Amino acid sequence: MALPIFAILAATSAAVSAYGQVQAGKAQKVALKEQAKQEELAAESQELARRQELNRALAANVAALSTAGISAEGTPASLALESAKQAGLSEMTIDLSERLRRASLERQARSATQIAGLTAASTLLSGGLKAAQLVPEEE
Repeated sequence: MALPIFAILAATSAAVSAYGQVQAGKAQKVALKEQAKQEELAAESQELARRQELNRALAANVAALSTAGISAEGTPASLALESAKQAGLSEMTIDLSERLRRASLERQARSATQIAGLTAASTLLSGGLKAAQLVPEEE
């Protein structure tokens, strides 16, 4: 009589453990998605700050050129254009890097739920096997 009780306890323990693993996976998914959102907001804020700094630098260059009596044509204009192109390339590189980081976090979030589901299934199978082993064979 005691053996079926142990089998029931083993099966219940496996079910509770599996449920906990699934919930942990869901919580990890939520946390990683939230981290991805925070990364996106931080990236937008940093991009705005970089653009403001670039605009200040370009405005300072124009002001310095005009104060020095140099027209914004020819070499100064081409230097300013090249500077703006380099800043744009830098912005694109930073933006790509940040998008890749967010995509990685989102992949980790999806993976967390899949791994939790597989681990829970494994726990249920293992618990079922233990429970089956505890039940006496009928002759």
